[in-house]
Amino acid sequence: MKHPLEAFEPLFQKDEYTSEEKWLIEPFFSNLDRPVYAPYIVSPELIGALCSRASRAMHDLRYLYLREFVTPFIDPQREEKDTELSWQAKVAHGRALREFIDFLHRHSLQELFSNPRARSFFIKWLAQYGDDSIAQMAGAHLCFRGLSQVAIKHIEDQRVGLAPIEKSTRYVNYGEKINGHYLYYTDPTLANYGLSQEYESAMNDLFDTYRDLLPRLVSYLQNKFPEEKASVVEKKAFDTLRGMLPTSTLSQVTFFGNGQAFEYMISRSARHPLGEIRWAAESTYEELKTITPAFLRRLKDEERMDGIQAYQDYLSRKPDRVSAYAREAELTGSSGENGPSVRLVEYDPEGENKVIAGILYAASGSHASWEETLESVKRMNTAKKKEIMDAYLNGRSQRWHKVGRAFENVYVRFDILMNIGSWRDLHRHRMLTQQKQFFTCAHGYDMPSDVEDAGLEDPYRAAIENVAKLYGKIEKHDAWLAQYCVTLAHRVRFMQWTNLRQCFWEIELRTIPEGHPDYRHIEQEKFRLLEKVYPLITSYMRVNVGDYEFARRGQEERIQKKLHDLSASLT
Repeated sequence: MKHPLEAFEPLFQKDEYTSEEKWLIEPFFSNLDRPVYAPYIVSPELIGALCSRASRAMHDLRYLYLREFVTPFIDPQREEKDTELSWQAKVAHGRALREFIDFLHRHSLQELFSNPRARSFFIKWLAQYGDDSIAQMAGAHLCFRGLSQVAIKHIEDQRVGLAPIEKSTRYVNYGEKINGHYLYYTDPTLANYGLSQEYESAMNDLFDTYRDLLPRLVSYLQNKFPEEKASVVEKKAFDTLRGMLPTSTLSQVTFFGNGQAFEYMISRSARHPLGEIRWAAESTYEELKTITPAFLRRLKDEERMDGIQAYQDYLSRKPDRVSAYAREAELTGSSGENGPSVRLVEYDPEGENKVIAGILYAASGSHASWEETLESVKRMNTAKKKEIMDAYLNGRSQRWHKVGRAFENVYVRFDILMNIGSWRDLHRHRMLTQQKQFFTCAHGYDMPSDVEDAGLEDPYRAAIENVAKLYGKIEKHDAWLAQYCVTLAHRVRFMQWTNLRQCFWEIELRTIPEGHPDYRHIEQEKFRLLEKVYPLITSYMRVNVGDYEFARRGQEERIQKKLHDLSASLT
Protein backbone atom coordinates (compact mmCIF):
# COMPACT_ATOMS: atom_id res chain seq x y z
CA MET A 1 0.00 0.00 0.00
CA LYS A 2 1.34 3.44 -0.97
CA HIS A 3 1.38 6.24 1.58
CA PRO A 4 -0.32 9.65 1.18
CA LEU A 5 2.82 11.28 -0.21
CA GLU A 6 2.74 9.12 -3.36
CA ALA A 7 2.37 12.26 -5.55
CA PHE A 8 6.01 13.06 -4.69
CA GLU A 9 7.34 9.61 -5.57
CA PRO A 10 10.24 9.84 -8.06
CA LEU A 11 10.03 8.27 -11.50
CA PHE A 12 10.31 4.51 -11.17
CA GLN A 13 9.95 1.51 -13.46
CA LYS A 14 9.72 -1.79 -11.67
CA ASP A 15 11.50 -4.80 -13.10
CA GLU A 16 9.41 -7.62 -14.44
CA TYR A 17 10.18 -11.09 -13.08
CA THR A 18 8.96 -14.51 -14.08
CA SER A 19 7.13 -16.49 -11.43
CA GLU A 20 10.27 -18.58 -10.90
CA GLU A 21 12.45 -15.48 -10.49
CA LYS A 22 10.03 -13.93 -8.01
CA TRP A 23 10.02 -17.16 -6.05
CA LEU A 24 13.83 -17.05 -5.86
CA ILE A 25 14.19 -13.52 -4.48
CA GLU A 26 10.91 -12.56 -2.73
CA PRO A 27 12.05 -13.79 0.71
CA PHE A 28 15.09 -11.49 0.64
CA PHE A 29 13.44 -8.07 0.19
CA SER A 30 10.63 -6.10 1.77
CA ASN A 31 9.08 -5.70 -1.71
CA LEU A 32 9.87 -6.21 -5.41
CA ASP A 33 7.69 -3.48 -6.93
CA ARG A 34 8.39 -0.23 -5.07
CA PRO A 35 11.30 2.23 -5.39
CA VAL A 36 12.31 1.91 -1.72
CA TYR A 37 13.03 -1.42 -0.12
CA ALA A 38 14.87 -3.09 2.72
CA PRO A 39 16.99 -6.21 2.07
CA TYR A 40 16.44 -9.18 4.38
CA ILE A 41 19.94 -10.60 3.80
CA VAL A 42 21.70 -11.61 6.99
CA SER A 43 25.15 -12.40 5.57
CA PRO A 44 27.37 -9.30 6.04
CA GLU A 45 29.56 -10.20 3.05
CA LEU A 46 26.60 -10.81 0.78
CA ILE A 47 24.61 -7.68 1.63
CA GLY A 48 27.83 -5.63 1.59
CA ALA A 49 28.78 -6.89 -1.86
CA LEU A 50 25.28 -6.28 -3.20
CA CYS A 51 24.92 -2.73 -1.88
CA SER A 52 28.41 -1.82 -3.01
CA ARG A 53 27.28 -2.46 -6.58
CA ALA A 54 25.03 0.60 -6.37
CA SER A 55 27.88 2.90 -7.45
CA ARG A 56 28.28 1.38 -10.92
CA ALA A 57 25.07 -0.49 -11.61
CA MET A 58 22.46 0.52 -14.17
CA HIS A 59 20.04 -2.08 -12.85
CA ASP A 60 18.02 -2.30 -9.65
CA LEU A 61 19.91 -4.13 -6.90
CA ARG A 62 17.11 -6.66 -6.55
CA TYR A 63 17.66 -7.58 -10.20
CA LEU A 64 21.42 -7.82 -9.62
CA TYR A 65 20.86 -10.03 -6.59
CA LEU A 66 18.93 -12.43 -8.78
CA ARG A 67 21.40 -12.39 -11.68
CA GLU A 68 24.67 -12.37 -9.78
CA PHE A 69 24.12 -13.90 -6.37
CA VAL A 70 21.31 -16.44 -6.81
CA THR A 71 20.99 -17.69 -10.41
CA PRO A 72 24.68 -18.68 -10.82
CA PHE A 73 24.33 -21.06 -7.87
CA ILE A 74 20.84 -22.30 -8.54
CA ASP A 75 21.90 -23.06 -12.11
CA PRO A 76 25.52 -24.30 -11.98
CA GLN A 77 25.56 -24.68 -15.77
CA ARG A 78 26.29 -20.99 -15.79
CA GLU A 79 30.01 -20.60 -15.29
CA GLU A 80 30.88 -18.58 -12.19
CA LYS A 81 34.51 -17.53 -12.56
CA ASP A 82 34.63 -15.55 -9.34
CA THR A 83 34.28 -18.58 -7.11
CA GLU A 84 36.68 -21.36 -6.24
CA LEU A 85 33.94 -23.98 -5.90
CA SER A 86 34.26 -27.28 -7.69
CA TRP A 87 31.44 -28.49 -9.94
CA GLN A 88 30.20 -30.83 -7.21
CA ALA A 89 30.31 -28.05 -4.63
CA LYS A 90 28.34 -25.76 -6.95
CA VAL A 91 25.64 -28.39 -7.41
CA ALA A 92 25.45 -28.98 -3.64
CA HIS A 93 25.40 -25.24 -2.94
CA GLY A 94 22.61 -24.72 -5.46
CA ARG A 95 20.52 -27.52 -3.98
CA ALA A 96 20.99 -26.16 -0.46
CA LEU A 97 20.11 -22.64 -1.57
CA ARG A 98 16.93 -23.77 -3.28
CA GLU A 99 15.91 -25.73 -0.17
CA PHE A 100 16.62 -22.66 1.98
CA ILE A 101 14.48 -20.44 -0.26
CA ASP A 102 11.68 -22.98 -0.12
CA PHE A 103 11.95 -22.93 3.69
CA LEU A 104 11.78 -19.12 3.74
CA HIS A 105 8.55 -19.17 1.76
CA ARG A 106 7.07 -21.22 4.57
CA HIS A 107 8.83 -19.40 7.41
CA SER A 108 9.88 -15.83 6.54
CA LEU A 109 12.95 -14.15 7.95
CA GLN A 110 10.69 -11.71 9.78
CA GLU A 111 8.93 -14.64 11.43
CA LEU A 112 12.20 -16.36 12.29
CA PHE A 113 13.95 -13.33 13.77
CA SER A 114 11.07 -11.33 15.28
CA ASN A 115 11.88 -12.50 18.76
CA PRO A 116 9.19 -11.32 21.23
CA ARG A 117 11.66 -10.89 24.08
CA ALA A 118 14.03 -8.78 21.95
CA ARG A 119 11.19 -6.63 20.61
CA SER A 120 9.68 -6.02 24.03
CA PHE A 121 13.14 -5.08 25.32
CA PHE A 122 13.47 -2.24 22.79
CA ILE A 123 9.85 -1.15 23.23
CA LYS A 124 10.45 -0.79 26.96
CA TRP A 125 13.97 0.65 27.13
CA LEU A 126 14.10 2.63 23.89
CA ALA A 127 10.55 3.68 23.08
CA GLN A 128 9.28 4.15 26.65
CA TYR A 129 12.39 5.02 28.70
CA GLY A 130 14.42 6.75 25.97
CA ASP A 131 17.71 4.85 26.39
CA ASP A 132 18.98 5.94 22.96
CA SER A 133 22.39 4.29 23.19
CA ILE A 134 20.91 0.80 22.74
CA ALA A 135 19.56 1.87 19.33
CA GLN A 136 23.18 1.99 18.17
CA MET A 137 23.57 -1.76 18.73
CA ALA A 138 21.73 -2.86 15.57
CA GLY A 139 21.42 -1.64 12.01
CA ALA A 140 19.78 -2.24 8.66
CA HIS A 141 20.25 -1.56 4.97
CA LEU A 142 17.85 0.56 2.94
CA CYS A 143 17.84 1.02 -0.84
CA PHE A 144 16.35 3.75 -3.02
CA ARG A 145 15.99 2.89 -6.72
CA GLY A 146 15.93 6.58 -7.58
CA LEU A 147 16.36 9.70 -5.49
CA SER A 148 17.43 13.18 -6.61
CA GLN A 149 20.75 14.77 -5.70
CA VAL A 150 18.85 17.33 -3.64
CA ALA A 151 17.29 14.60 -1.49
CA ILE A 152 20.39 12.41 -1.36
CA LYS A 153 22.59 15.24 -0.13
CA HIS A 154 20.01 16.18 2.47
CA ILE A 155 20.18 12.65 3.89
CA GLU A 156 23.97 12.44 3.57
CA ASP A 157 24.33 15.70 5.49
CA GLN A 158 23.62 13.56 8.54
CA ARG A 159 27.08 13.00 9.91
CA VAL A 160 26.99 9.98 12.18
CA GLY A 161 25.38 6.57 11.89
CA LEU A 162 24.59 6.42 8.16
CA ALA A 163 26.90 4.99 5.47
CA PRO A 164 25.78 5.73 1.87
CA ILE A 165 26.82 4.43 -1.54
CA GLU A 166 25.25 6.08 -4.60
CA LYS A 167 25.39 5.60 -8.34
CA SER A 168 28.45 7.27 -9.83
CA THR A 169 28.43 9.89 -12.57
CA ARG A 170 31.91 8.72 -13.58
CA TYR A 171 31.08 5.12 -14.47
CA VAL A 172 27.45 5.20 -15.61
CA ASN A 173 25.81 6.70 -18.70
CA TYR A 174 22.97 8.98 -17.62
CA GLY A 175 21.68 9.49 -21.17
CA GLU A 176 19.33 6.49 -20.98
CA LYS A 177 15.56 6.81 -20.69
CA ILE A 178 12.89 4.86 -18.80
CA ASN A 179 9.62 4.62 -20.67
CA GLY A 180 10.69 7.55 -22.83
CA HIS A 181 11.62 9.76 -19.86
CA TYR A 182 15.06 10.82 -18.69
CA LEU A 183 15.99 10.11 -15.08
CA TYR A 184 15.20 13.38 -13.34
CA TYR A 185 12.77 14.38 -10.63
CA THR A 186 9.79 16.67 -11.24
CA ASP A 187 8.12 18.12 -8.17
CA PRO A 188 4.35 18.33 -8.77
CA THR A 189 4.30 21.66 -6.89
CA LEU A 190 5.73 23.30 -10.02
CA ALA A 191 2.26 23.06 -11.55
CA ASN A 192 1.01 25.54 -8.96
CA TYR A 193 3.29 28.16 -10.53
CA GLY A 194 2.59 27.21 -14.15
CA LEU A 195 6.21 26.12 -14.63
CA SER A 196 5.98 22.33 -15.03
CA GLN A 197 6.18 22.37 -18.83
CA GLU A 198 9.05 24.85 -18.94
CA TYR A 199 10.90 22.86 -16.26
CA GLU A 200 10.58 19.56 -18.14
CA SER A 201 11.62 21.23 -21.40
CA ALA A 202 14.78 22.59 -19.77
CA MET A 203 15.60 19.27 -18.11
CA ASN A 204 15.07 17.36 -21.37
CA ASP A 205 17.34 19.84 -23.12
CA LEU A 206 20.10 19.17 -20.58
CA PHE A 207 19.85 15.41 -21.01
CA ASP A 208 19.47 15.64 -24.80
CA THR A 209 22.65 17.71 -24.96
CA TYR A 210 24.46 15.33 -22.60
CA ARG A 211 23.43 12.39 -24.81
CA ASP A 212 24.35 14.16 -28.06
CA LEU A 213 27.74 15.43 -26.87
CA LEU A 214 28.83 12.11 -25.38
CA PRO A 215 29.88 10.30 -28.60
CA ARG A 216 31.47 13.49 -29.97
CA LEU A 217 33.52 13.93 -26.82
CA VAL A 218 34.50 10.24 -26.81
CA SER A 219 35.77 10.60 -30.39
CA TYR A 220 37.80 13.66 -29.45
CA LEU A 221 39.30 11.95 -26.38
CA GLN A 222 40.16 8.81 -28.32
CA ASN A 223 42.21 10.93 -30.73
CA LYS A 224 43.79 12.83 -27.86
CA PHE A 225 44.66 9.70 -25.85
CA PRO A 226 45.10 6.93 -28.47
CA GLU A 227 46.97 4.73 -25.99
CA GLU A 228 43.95 4.47 -23.66
CA LYS A 229 41.36 1.68 -23.79
CA ALA A 230 37.97 2.60 -25.22
CA SER A 231 36.26 1.81 -21.90
CA VAL A 232 38.62 4.16 -20.04
CA VAL A 233 38.03 6.97 -22.53
CA GLU A 234 34.27 6.50 -22.20
CA LYS A 235 34.49 6.88 -18.41
CA LYS A 236 36.46 10.10 -18.83
CA ALA A 237 33.74 11.39 -21.15
CA PHE A 238 31.08 10.56 -18.50
CA ASP A 239 33.20 12.37 -15.93
CA THR A 240 33.71 15.43 -18.13
CA LEU A 241 30.04 15.83 -19.08
CA ARG A 242 28.61 15.18 -15.63
CA GLY A 243 28.33 18.93 -15.12
CA MET A 244 25.36 18.91 -17.50
CA LEU A 245 23.37 16.75 -15.12
CA PRO A 246 20.92 18.68 -12.93
CA THR A 247 20.60 18.17 -9.19
CA SER A 248 17.19 16.68 -10.00
CA THR A 249 19.03 13.69 -11.54
CA LEU A 250 17.79 10.43 -10.04
CA SER A 251 20.46 8.12 -8.66
CA GLN A 252 20.31 4.72 -7.04
CA VAL A 253 21.56 4.95 -3.46
CA THR A 254 21.83 2.56 -0.53
CA PHE A 255 22.29 3.32 3.15
CA PHE A 256 23.48 1.27 6.07
CA GLY A 257 22.58 2.79 9.40
CA ASN A 258 21.92 1.98 13.02
CA GLY A 259 18.46 2.37 14.55
CA GLN A 260 19.20 5.72 16.15
CA ALA A 261 20.48 7.18 12.87
CA PHE A 262 17.46 6.10 10.86
CA GLU A 263 15.07 7.46 13.49
CA TYR A 264 16.84 10.82 13.33
CA MET A 265 16.92 10.75 9.53
CA ILE A 266 13.14 10.29 9.46
CA SER A 267 12.60 13.02 12.06
CA ARG A 268 14.69 15.61 10.24
CA SER A 269 12.97 14.78 6.93
CA ALA A 270 9.34 14.09 7.84
CA ARG A 271 8.24 17.76 7.71
CA HIS A 272 10.76 19.08 5.24
CA PRO A 273 9.61 21.81 2.80
CA LEU A 274 10.31 19.51 -0.18
CA GLY A 275 7.76 16.77 -0.86
CA GLU A 276 10.35 14.34 -2.23
CA ILE A 277 12.22 14.41 1.08
CA ARG A 278 9.00 13.96 3.05
CA TRP A 279 8.17 11.03 0.77
CA ALA A 280 11.64 9.54 1.40
CA ALA A 281 11.12 9.82 5.16
CA GLU A 282 7.73 8.10 5.11
CA SER A 283 9.01 5.40 2.72
CA THR A 284 11.97 4.78 5.01
CA TYR A 285 9.62 4.31 7.93
CA GLU A 286 7.30 1.96 6.01
CA GLU A 287 10.10 -0.32 4.85
CA LEU A 288 12.20 -0.38 8.02
CA LYS A 289 9.24 -1.12 10.26
CA THR A 290 9.12 -4.55 8.58
CA ILE A 291 12.53 -5.23 10.16
CA THR A 292 12.85 -3.11 13.30
CA PRO A 293 9.45 -1.73 14.30
CA ALA A 294 10.52 -1.22 17.92
CA PHE A 295 13.32 1.12 16.85
CA LEU A 296 10.80 3.41 15.12
CA ARG A 297 7.96 3.15 17.62
CA ARG A 298 8.45 6.65 19.03
CA LEU A 299 7.87 8.23 15.60
CA LYS A 300 4.21 7.18 15.54
CA ASP A 301 3.38 7.28 19.24
CA GLU A 302 -0.13 8.81 19.30
CA GLU A 303 0.25 10.01 22.87
CA ARG A 304 3.35 12.03 21.97
CA MET A 305 2.41 13.08 18.42
CA ASP A 306 2.17 16.80 19.17
CA GLY A 307 5.67 16.80 20.60
CA ILE A 308 7.02 14.62 17.79
CA GLN A 309 5.66 16.92 15.08
CA ALA A 310 6.95 20.00 16.92
CA TYR A 311 10.42 18.44 17.02
CA GLN A 312 10.23 17.57 13.33
CA ASP A 313 9.17 21.13 12.50
CA TYR A 314 12.06 22.45 14.56
CA LEU A 315 14.55 20.28 12.63
CA SER A 316 13.18 20.97 9.15
CA ARG A 317 12.35 24.65 9.22
CA LYS A 318 15.50 26.19 10.65
CA PRO A 319 16.65 27.81 7.36
CA ASP A 320 13.23 29.36 6.77
CA ARG A 321 13.05 30.78 10.29
CA VAL A 322 16.21 32.85 9.78
CA SER A 323 16.04 33.63 6.04
CA ALA A 324 14.46 37.04 6.69
CA TYR A 325 17.47 38.00 8.83
CA ALA A 326 19.86 37.04 6.02
CA ARG A 327 17.93 39.28 3.61
CA GLU A 328 17.88 42.09 6.17
CA ALA A 329 21.67 41.84 6.51
CA GLU A 330 21.95 41.96 2.70
CA LEU A 331 24.10 38.80 2.55
CA THR A 332 24.07 38.74 -1.24
CA GLY A 333 27.61 37.47 -1.81
CA SER A 334 29.34 40.40 -3.50
CA SER A 335 32.91 39.06 -3.23
CA GLY A 336 33.43 39.28 -6.98
CA GLU A 337 34.67 35.67 -7.30
CA ASN A 338 34.18 34.39 -10.83
CA GLY A 339 35.62 30.91 -10.54
CA PRO A 340 36.48 28.11 -8.10
CA SER A 341 38.20 29.42 -4.99
CA VAL A 342 39.32 28.42 -1.52
CA ARG A 343 40.24 30.78 1.29
CA LEU A 344 41.70 30.09 4.72
CA VAL A 345 39.56 32.44 6.76
CA GLU A 346 40.44 31.31 10.29
CA TYR A 347 43.36 29.53 11.93
CA ASP A 348 45.07 29.28 15.31
CA PRO A 349 48.44 31.13 15.42
CA GLU A 350 49.54 28.73 18.16
CA GLY A 351 48.57 25.71 16.06
CA GLU A 352 51.95 24.04 15.73
CA ASN A 353 52.71 24.52 19.42
CA LYS A 354 49.35 22.99 20.37
CA VAL A 355 49.90 19.94 18.17
CA ILE A 356 53.29 19.30 19.78
CA ALA A 357 51.77 19.92 23.21
CA GLY A 358 49.15 17.30 22.36
CA ILE A 359 51.92 14.86 21.42
CA LEU A 360 53.74 15.35 24.73
CA TYR A 361 50.60 15.55 26.88
CA ALA A 362 49.69 11.91 26.11
CA ALA A 363 53.26 10.58 26.18
CA SER A 364 54.26 7.99 28.75
CA GLY A 365 55.84 9.66 31.77
CA SER A 366 53.98 12.94 31.21
CA HIS A 367 51.93 14.11 34.19
CA ALA A 368 51.84 17.89 33.63
CA SER A 369 48.69 19.90 32.97
CA TRP A 370 47.80 21.14 29.49
CA GLU A 371 48.83 24.69 30.37
CA GLU A 372 52.23 23.57 31.70
CA THR A 373 52.83 21.39 28.65
CA LEU A 374 51.93 24.14 26.18
CA GLU A 375 54.15 26.69 27.94
CA SER A 376 57.04 24.23 27.83
CA VAL A 377 56.57 23.75 24.07
CA LYS A 378 56.53 27.51 23.48
CA ARG A 379 60.02 27.72 25.00
CA MET A 380 61.43 25.09 22.59
CA ASN A 381 63.39 26.01 19.48
CA THR A 382 62.29 24.89 15.99
CA ALA A 383 64.88 22.09 15.83
CA LYS A 384 63.52 20.49 19.02
CA LYS A 385 59.93 20.74 17.79
CA LYS A 386 60.89 19.05 14.54
CA GLU A 387 62.67 16.32 16.46
CA ILE A 388 59.46 15.60 18.41
CA MET A 389 57.39 15.55 15.20
CA ASP A 390 59.89 13.19 13.57
CA ALA A 391 59.63 10.78 16.48
CA TYR A 392 55.82 10.96 16.62
CA LEU A 393 55.37 10.26 12.88
CA ASN A 394 58.27 7.82 12.54
CA GLY A 395 57.11 4.84 10.48
CA ARG A 396 54.28 6.63 8.70
CA SER A 397 55.11 5.60 5.14
CA GLN A 398 51.65 5.65 3.46
CA ARG A 399 48.94 8.30 3.30
CA TRP A 400 46.40 5.86 4.76
CA HIS A 401 48.52 5.55 7.91
CA LYS A 402 46.43 7.90 10.02
CA VAL A 403 48.17 10.56 12.07
CA GLY A 404 47.40 10.68 15.79
CA ARG A 405 44.86 12.61 17.79
CA ALA A 406 47.39 15.25 18.78
CA PHE A 407 46.53 16.92 15.45
CA GLU A 408 42.93 17.33 16.60
CA ASN A 409 43.99 20.11 18.97
CA VAL A 410 43.99 22.68 16.15
CA TYR A 411 41.13 23.76 13.85
CA VAL A 412 41.08 25.82 10.67
CA ARG A 413 38.19 27.24 8.64
CA PHE A 414 38.05 27.20 4.83
CA ASP A 415 35.47 29.03 2.72
CA ILE A 416 35.21 27.24 -0.64
CA LEU A 417 33.47 27.85 -3.95
CA MET A 418 33.53 24.98 -6.43
CA ASN A 419 31.28 23.08 -8.82
CA ILE A 420 28.65 20.85 -7.28
CA GLY A 421 29.86 17.74 -9.12
CA SER A 422 33.20 17.78 -7.34
CA TRP A 423 31.83 19.20 -4.10
CA ARG A 424 29.92 15.91 -3.74
CA ASP A 425 33.24 14.09 -3.33
CA LEU A 426 34.42 16.44 -0.58
CA HIS A 427 30.98 16.26 1.04
CA ARG A 428 31.75 12.63 1.86
CA HIS A 429 34.13 13.83 4.59
CA ARG A 430 31.20 14.19 6.96
CA MET A 431 32.99 13.93 10.30
CA LEU A 432 34.34 17.46 9.99
CA THR A 433 31.95 20.42 10.25
CA GLN A 434 30.62 21.30 6.82
CA GLN A 435 27.86 23.76 6.03
CA LYS A 436 26.75 24.35 2.46
CA GLN A 437 24.48 27.03 1.12
CA PHE A 438 21.48 26.35 -1.11
CA PHE A 439 22.19 25.08 -4.62
CA THR A 440 22.00 28.16 -6.82
CA CYS A 441 22.96 29.54 -10.23
CA ALA A 442 24.19 32.78 -8.64
CA HIS A 443 27.88 31.77 -8.57
CA GLY A 444 28.12 30.76 -12.23
CA TYR A 445 29.34 27.43 -13.54
CA ASP A 446 32.53 25.68 -14.69
CA MET A 447 33.33 24.88 -18.32
CA PRO A 448 35.49 21.72 -18.69
CA SER A 449 38.61 22.39 -20.76
CA ASP A 450 38.07 19.20 -22.77
CA VAL A 451 34.62 20.42 -23.81
CA GLU A 452 36.16 23.68 -25.02
CA ASP A 453 39.03 21.95 -26.80
CA ALA A 454 36.63 19.54 -28.51
CA GLY A 455 34.64 22.47 -29.90
CA LEU A 456 31.53 21.57 -27.88
CA GLU A 457 31.36 24.69 -25.75
CA ASP A 458 28.36 26.34 -27.45
CA PRO A 459 25.75 23.57 -26.95
CA TYR A 460 27.10 22.89 -23.42
CA ARG A 461 26.79 26.55 -22.49
CA ALA A 462 23.38 27.02 -24.14
CA ALA A 463 21.77 24.14 -22.20
CA ILE A 464 23.16 25.27 -18.85
CA GLU A 465 22.30 28.94 -19.31
CA ASN A 466 18.78 27.90 -20.26
CA VAL A 467 18.22 26.34 -16.84
CA ALA A 468 19.74 29.39 -15.14
CA LYS A 469 16.86 31.47 -16.53
CA LEU A 470 14.38 28.89 -15.27
CA TYR A 471 16.04 28.90 -11.86
CA GLY A 472 15.30 32.60 -11.47
CA LYS A 473 11.63 32.08 -12.27
CA ILE A 474 11.19 29.27 -9.75
CA GLU A 475 13.26 30.93 -7.03
CA LYS A 476 10.83 33.87 -6.94
CA HIS A 477 8.23 31.39 -5.67
CA ASP A 478 10.29 28.82 -3.74
CA ALA A 479 14.07 28.76 -3.14
CA TRP A 480 13.88 25.13 -2.02
CA LEU A 481 12.18 24.05 -5.23
CA ALA A 482 14.50 26.08 -7.47
CA GLN A 483 17.43 23.87 -6.43
CA TYR A 484 16.21 21.06 -8.66
CA CYS A 485 17.19 22.85 -11.87
CA VAL A 486 20.75 23.76 -10.81
CA THR A 487 23.34 21.67 -12.67
CA LEU A 488 26.40 19.89 -11.28
CA ALA A 489 28.53 22.39 -13.25
CA HIS A 490 27.16 25.26 -11.16
CA ARG A 491 29.20 26.31 -8.17
CA VAL A 492 28.20 25.90 -4.54
CA ARG A 493 29.63 27.83 -1.60
CA PHE A 494 30.39 25.86 1.54
CA MET A 495 32.46 26.07 4.68
CA GLN A 496 34.72 23.49 6.32
CA TRP A 497 35.69 23.82 9.98
CA THR A 498 38.21 21.04 10.37
CA ASN A 499 41.04 19.91 12.60
CA LEU A 500 44.51 19.20 11.25
CA ARG A 501 44.12 15.45 11.60
CA GLN A 502 41.16 15.62 9.23
CA CYS A 503 43.21 17.90 6.95
CA PHE A 504 45.88 15.21 6.66
CA TRP A 505 43.30 12.62 5.67
CA GLU A 506 41.27 14.71 3.23
CA ILE A 507 44.07 16.62 1.50
CA GLU A 508 46.31 13.58 1.08
CA LEU A 509 43.46 11.42 -0.22
CA ARG A 510 41.96 14.01 -2.55
CA THR A 511 45.25 14.97 -4.22
CA ILE A 512 46.13 11.49 -5.45
CA PRO A 513 46.45 11.32 -9.27
CA GLU A 514 43.39 9.10 -9.51
CA GLY A 515 41.17 11.89 -8.21
CA HIS A 516 39.06 14.29 -10.23
CA PRO A 517 41.08 17.38 -11.31
CA ASP A 518 38.44 19.81 -10.02
CA TYR A 519 38.71 18.76 -6.39
CA ARG A 520 42.44 18.02 -6.65
CA HIS A 521 43.03 21.71 -7.42
CA ILE A 522 40.94 22.78 -4.42
CA GLU A 523 42.80 20.45 -2.06
CA GLN A 524 46.19 21.48 -3.44
CA GLU A 525 45.31 25.11 -2.77
CA LYS A 526 44.23 24.23 0.79
CA PHE A 527 47.65 22.65 1.28
CA ARG A 528 49.44 25.76 -0.03
CA LEU A 529 47.44 27.97 2.32
CA LEU A 530 48.27 25.74 5.29
CA GLU A 531 51.95 25.73 4.30
CA LYS A 532 52.08 29.47 4.91
CA VAL A 533 50.79 29.27 8.49
CA TYR A 534 51.97 25.79 9.57
CA PRO A 535 55.21 25.07 7.64
CA LEU A 536 56.45 22.46 10.10
CA ILE A 537 53.23 20.42 10.15
CA THR A 538 52.62 20.55 6.39
CA SER A 539 56.15 19.29 5.73
CA TYR A 540 54.88 15.90 6.93
CA MET A 541 51.83 15.83 4.63
CA ARG A 542 52.04 13.36 1.75
CA VAL A 543 50.45 15.66 -0.83
CA ASN A 544 50.65 15.25 -4.61
CA VAL A 545 50.81 18.72 -6.16
CA GLY A 546 51.19 17.46 -9.74
CA ASP A 547 48.77 18.13 -12.57
CA TYR A 548 47.45 15.39 -14.82
CA GLU A 549 45.49 15.64 -18.03
CA PHE A 550 43.86 12.31 -17.41
CA ALA A 551 42.64 11.33 -13.94
CA ARG A 552 44.02 7.93 -12.93
CA ARG A 553 47.06 8.35 -15.19
CA GLY A 554 49.28 9.59 -12.39
CA GLN A 555 50.57 6.21 -11.26
CA GLU A 556 51.50 5.23 -14.82
CA GLU A 557 53.25 8.55 -15.41
CA ARG A 558 55.27 8.16 -12.22
CA ILE A 559 56.38 4.69 -13.28
CA GLN A 560 57.34 5.94 -16.75
CA LYS A 561 59.30 8.81 -15.22
CA LYS A 562 61.19 6.44 -12.92
CA LEU A 563 62.02 4.20 -15.88
CA HIS A 564 63.16 7.23 -17.86
CA ASP A 565 65.33 8.48 -15.01
CA LEU A 566 66.80 5.01 -14.51
CA SER A 567 67.59 4.73 -18.22
CA ALA A 568 69.21 8.17 -18.20
CA SER A 569 71.38 7.27 -15.20
CA LEU A 570 72.56 4.06 -16.87
CA THR A 571 73.59 5.88 -20.05
